[in-house]
Amino acid sequence: METLKEKKTAQETATSMKISGAEAIIHCLLAEGVDLIYGYPGGAIMPVYDELYKFQDKLTHILTRHEQGATHAAQGYARVSGRVGVAMATSGPGATNLVTGLADAQIDSTPLVCITGQVPRHLLGSDAFQETDIIGISTPVTKWNYQVTKASEIPEIMAKAFYIAKSGRPGPVLVDITKNAQFDELDFSYTKCTGVRSYKPAPKPNPEALKQAADMINNAKKPLIVWGQGVILGKAEQELKELVEKAGIPAAWTIMGASALDTDHPLNVGMVGMHGNYGPNILTNECDVLIAIGMRFDDRVTGRLEDYAKQAKVIHFEIDPAEVNKNVHADVAVLGNSKETLGLILPLINSNSHEKWHNLFKEKYQIEYDTVIKNDIYPTKEGLTMGEVIEEINLASDQKAVIVTDVGQHQMIGCRYAKFKESKSNITSGGLGTMGFALPAAIGAKMGAMDREVVAIIGDGGYQMTIQELGVIFQHNVPVKIVVLNNDHLGMVRQWQELFFDRRYASTVMTNPDFVKIAEGYHIQAKRVTERKDLKSTVQEMMASKNPYFLEVKVEKEDNVFPMIPSGAAVSEIRLK
Repeated sequence: METLKEKKTAQETATSMKISGAEAIIHCLLAEGVDLIYGYPGGAIMPVYDELYKFQDKLTHILTRHEQGATHAAQGYARVSGRVGVAMATSGPGATNLVTGLADAQIDSTPLVCITGQVPRHLLGSDAFQETDIIGISTPVTKWNYQVTKASEIPEIMAKAFYIAKSGRPGPVLVDITKNAQFDELDFSYTKCTGVRSYKPAPKPNPEALKQAADMINNAKKPLIVWGQGVILGKAEQELKELVEKAGIPAAWTIMGASALDTDHPLNVGMVGMHGNYGPNILTNECDVLIAIGMRFDDRVTGRLEDYAKQAKVIHFEIDPAEVNKNVHADVAVLGNSKETLGLILPLINSNSHEKWHNLFKEKYQIEYDTVIKNDIYPTKEGLTMGEVIEEINLASDQKAVIVTDVGQHQMIGCRYAKFKESKSNITSGGLGTMGFALPAAIGAKMGAMDREVVAIIGDGGYQMTIQELGVIFQHNVPVKIVVLNNDHLGMVRQWQELFFDRRYASTVMTNPDFVKIAEGYHIQAKRVTERKDLKSTVQEMMASKNPYFLEVKVEKEDNVFPMIPSGAAVSEIRLK
């Protein structure tokens, strides 16, 4: 039987050894539980890739076809799995190609650790081959970044990177490592980071603020909850459900918060924002208490700020103090992790129903259904609509699929009509609005949840921005379902041109390739649907497949997304057509 002394000696041997900086990076990743990396090799990061070759049984590397694809795949993985996504690239253009994904992850609070190679320390600042100041470039779009120039720094910096990325309000971190630091040796030992001086990831909830918030909620006649991704990031789905049901409060969501509460829950009143549902948008300006949970009051949600919920008392549940009073004044700010703060306020909340108030949402929904929804989902016109495609996917997946959307009309239609029974099911680029996001993000999402169906909904414009990532699907047989809603236009820009620029379709008409043949070139089963009679059976075939599947659906060219709050308008000025 192994003695405690022998165990201790074995432990010390495993964690204290003379190795290169490149190998140390691999051991750091393993110590953090990383088993999957997305990346693209090159000169300045080759020592790490050389070490990675030796650890293929413990650490899987997915070669994306572009570094931007690596960051988006890492994002999809992180959003579905709840773990930190990891991406790696070389210096210069490899590093700069990560920037869009970093910016996307920063504004959408996605935990990433990105590792970049850099020229040797003695060449820094000399304009050496493939040298860029990635620290300076990435500073505005990362939660934290650091340039390692000595091998001995690697364990501490990597530990700090993972801690910062995943703690508090999550976000992307970049670690830039010079080539000499990868080659040099160090006495390696690793201790996970549990705190950083001056960095307080989650504020401690204030009991007085909780009491004030509870009193406001209990005395409200027309309360409205608007929740965002903070509920999902805080793992507070159950607490949200209990609050909604106990207090009987209608609850609406931002696109990043979708799926935290079942779509069909009777108190789920829909999406707020520019293309959100009629009821929650209109009634935001009639509620007497607005309870914002884990959302940041961005412009797509509020419309014209001067007219946003001015009649309401505002309670803001938020983990990041910088978001409080940034756009909308909060009468009460409840700081802290949403799971903790909602858990603390629940015992202070009285049971209620607000049935009369809730009936107003039902009335507004009926107006929207008759004017918009019925025509989107159950059209009688000849051309196919984006809405009916989403509805067929709902039916074929029993509302259990992870839906990954790109950016544009299809994104808004997908967020409006996709139905969810499970959290972490709506993956999209919310704040940055990155075209090209969906295909690589769907790859990462599937790898983060192999037991779930993952469907990428993409427009013909955004699809071509990262279409090369079909190579990853082919090489690794990633069984994602890809649906391109093709209207031969940059649809959302075209919609604005139709409504606000007298149909001057400047540079929005697309001459597209044969998407089916391209998919078949990557040995992916592919079909095209142009008529309604073929839609249901083809979607069912796609969802039943155990392999990757590409489906192109030709939809109407001038199929607009309504309701719509015009840019600069108030939420109460929402248009139904």
